[in-house]
Amino acid sequence: MPNTPALAPDVCERARLSRDARFDGLFFTAVRSTGIYCRPVCPAPPPRRGNVTYYPNAAAAEAAGFRPCLRCRPELAPGEGSWRRGDDTLARALQLIDDGALADAPLATLAARVQLGERQLRRLFVERIGAAPVAVHTTRRLLFAKQLLTETTLPVTTVAMESGFGSLRRFNAAFRAAYGMAPRDLRRQVADVSDGPLVLRLGYRPPYDFGAMLDFFHGRALPGIEQVDAQGYARVFDAGAAVGWLRVSHWPSPVHAPVHALRLELQGAPAGSLLTIVQRVRRMFDLDADPQAIAAALAHDARLAPLLAAHPGLRIPSGWDGFEIAVRAVVGQQVSVAAARTVTTRLAARHGRPVPEPLAAAGYAHLFPDAATLADADLDRMGLPAARAAAVRSIARAVVDGTVGFRVDGTLEDFIARWTALPGIGPWTAQYIALRALGHPDAFPAGDLVLQRAATGDGSRLAERALRARAEAWRPWRGYAVIQLWRDAMATPPAPAAPTPGSITRGPRRRSAA
Repeated sequence: MPNTPALAPDVCERARLSRDARFDGLFFTAVRSTGIYCRPVCPAPPPRRGNVTYYPNAAAAEAAGFRPCLRCRPELAPGEGSWRRGDDTLARALQLIDDGALADAPLATLAARVQLGERQLRRLFVERIGAAPVAVHTTRRLLFAKQLLTETTLPVTTVAMESGFGSLRRFNAAFRAAYGMAPRDLRRQVADVSDGPLVLRLGYRPPYDFGAMLDFFHGRALPGIEQVDAQGYARVFDAGAAVGWLRVSHWPSPVHAPVHALRLELQGAPAGSLLTIVQRVRRMFDLDADPQAIAAALAHDARLAPLLAAHPGLRIPSGWDGFEIAVRAVVGQQVSVAAARTVTTRLAARHGRPVPEPLAAAGYAHLFPDAATLADADLDRMGLPAARAAAVRSIARAVVDGTVGFRVDGTLEDFIARWTALPGIGPWTAQYIALRALGHPDAFPAGDLVLQRAATGDGSRLAERALRARAEAWRPWRGYAVIQLWRDAMATPPAPAAPTPGSITRGPRRRSAA
């Protein structure tokens, strides 16, 4: 049946009755006697099995006429990562919907971007996830609106705009039709909303090693742009005429009732950008990953199995901005992480737009320069070899004219082919950009020297071709294997060796070594 989740019904039943957070977002429980659908972690008394229908996603449940539970709040569930990751047509279409592809374009345009006919795409969605593309888009907007109404004091009109509705009238009509109440009625039911900075809860599926994510970002943080400490990650970002600021930390929760979520604090976001920013932060911190599916695919490898057991919560740390990651990748070719950070900091300080007070008083200095700024920038005295400086300008021009970008409608192979066509961009750099800019789960920089050594576990080194062959069994999660191997390599650093051409990373570093 179209509405059947990928998990077997008996698995869903056990997860629902045990409130297993590992299954949060992998399916939803709809209760026919109440007309409500819930997350598997809902704290309400579990309904009788005979009243329950399982759906693979919120859109399918809502398409069947069910309303979201006000207690467990389905809008906080992490996304079903396996559908939204990789090169499968459905995965690419869902990522495009997440990026707002249906906000101002018809379904035919989305279908063309994934090289399908409109009817084919609609049939694919209905068959595999139980809801049409437009229904998925609408549910996504309504659930985000529900979160804003519940967690913030934004005016209802602002909530309508931020969740992608063109007018308050359309928002009210859609909300009432889906949930049986007006948006203002939901807000009246919320008693514990305080004034202050915008704060949103971003759910994830455990286990999640937030400390390892902070370690990775700490070793690469650019002074004046980013700040990373033991509690969280913060940065400034371009907000058009203004400058925005965000901070991501762990959502506080009691030990006896853990909350599996990160806390996003946000200031200065441009009007209409909240949904996009939340999506970028979710991708940056890899909040929609499914650790069980990843481990099941990788644990068959004798080298990876003990690493997965020891560190089951590792995720792919992406970047806030794709162009920034691409520049950092080129700057860091053939040098250490620390050296790359020094040069990139110098480049950003010289060409980045200064931030206003009070951000400057808080330790921030400038934004990372955009592609238009660096396209013809003077990069002398930056500490960059001439060829690498030329490569930075080349990718900046290519991003400006659209030759390359960070769209998710193509395959990994398409992405690599476009980027390696640029001067100064080899396969390693292109794969690294795919890993860190797109968060692509199957990106695999096989030319990395540390990766080649870490894959053996005995200090020897696999040739690049041999490593590629071995990693075929890791598809479609090779990117997660990279993160595991890098982390293990940094836990026991090998003897110093000359870097190979195009190899820039040394994996996640501990703070003491950053």
